[in-house]
Amino acid sequence: MLDIIYQDEYLVAVNKPAGMLVHRSWLDRHETQFVMQTLRDQIGQHVFPLHRLDRPTSGVLVFALSSEIASNVMPMFANHEMEKTYHAIVRGWIEEGDVLDYPLKEELDKIADKFAKQDKEAQSAVTEYQPLAKVEVPFSTGKFPTTRYCLMEMKPKTGRKHQLRRHMAHLRHPIVGDTTHGDGKHNRLYRDEYDCHRLMLHGSELRFVHPYTQKELVLKAAFDEVWQKLFTEFGWDSL
Repeated sequence: MLDIIYQDEYLVAVNKPAGMLVHRSWLDRHETQFVMQTLRDQIGQHVFPLHRLDRPTSGVLVFALSSEIASNVMPMFANHEMEKTYHAIVRGWIEEGDVLDYPLKEELDKIADKFAKQDKEAQSAVTEYQPLAKVEVPFSTGKFPTTRYCLMEMKPKTGRKHQLRRHMAHLRHPIVGDTTHGDGKHNRLYRDEYDCHRLMLHGSELRFVHPYTQKELVLKAAFDEVWQKLFTEFGWDSL
């Protein structure tokens, strides 16, 4: 059962679990669980995705309840007429918030993008970020006996593939659990010491003007057990 966080006659939003694919794909033929099919069976009607969340990322995911609604609402998502807020745990301490304006070259998939043009220009990518809390844990990942981590709030202003993961890696503060752009030593520490086997990136809020009611909609997705356990462990519960 998916956690439905909002539903009206036009839209339905869920809190997507980490590790679940949004829809069926020939790249993941062995997978059996998809958000789209599960949600369709749960509410008894077809759903149409309006945006995407990477498989390892959890959080707010919105669907339209008809193809007509989808084609009306899609441009809002494409034009970023909405504010997305994510939370992540990253390596090291970031002392203050800032805006990172660092263009990204399109990341091509070896199989799916085999025939795509390889030498495209880097595209504009902008992320606003703010540190919320810090922790120093009594485990070593290198030359020091302890290791530092930081809870970040991020608002992407553009929608490039893996933007937040790549931007944090660019700042030398990769997101914990990122197997593509992250740091294996830190991912291992979280697996071994905290039984944490997921990417610590969560789409916690989506805010936009409802295209039919014209009222502001604020959709929030709760943190899963893995996050909550770490919040307690790191003394971040008050947040």
